[in-house]
Amino acid sequence: MAKSNKEILLNGIIKENPVFVLLLGLCPTLGVTTSSINGMAMGLATMAVIVFSNMLISMVKSFIPDKVRIPAFIMIIASLVTIVQMVMQAYVPDLYKVLGLFIPLIVVNCIVLGRAESFASKNTVFKSILDGLGAGLGFTLALTILGTIREILGNGSAFGIPVTPASFTPALIFVLAPGAFITIGCIIAGQNYYKAKKNEVK
Repeated sequence: MAKSNKEILLNGIIKENPVFVLLLGLCPTLGVTTSSINGMAMGLATMAVIVFSNMLISMVKSFIPDKVRIPAFIMIIASLVTIVQMVMQAYVPDLYKVLGLFIPLIVVNCIVLGRAESFASKNTVFKSILDGLGAGLGFTLALTILGTIREILGNGSAFGIPVTPASFTPALIFVLAPGAFITIGCIIAGQNYYKAKKNEVK
């Protein structure tokens, strides 16, 4: 049965969240989420690429031969990533310097190519935009949550604003690589526990 527009949009945010459910795109997820702003910025940059690549691929899918489908998708995605990279470099250079290497890596992010191949190449332009928006919002939400938790525990702030009492001692491990694994592991464990309890009730 065909999904409604609402289901397509919500699918990537909840049921098939790229990070917390599908565990995709973990390289930038673990690498840039040392703060709320970094996580949100990376998520928004990726969302822009997913939405526009889905839209363009859905528009030109009938003109692309099957034999060169994937290379053509990658070319479209790479062009969009270059535009995003140039825009960030021009308007938010400080943020661009922090995210650095991870912006070009959006080209090989399996979330972007996965949505292009599994959805945009088989659906209408509007539905493809909704799918990209849902996956992008889900990714942005996940990165922002991770970044906020790590920033609070590691620096005592959120979005650069102090949120903990003066007596709070930050655990610096949370702004280091191990902190990323610990945080995402705890979130997924809590999520699985909630699902198990929900199933028991049913």
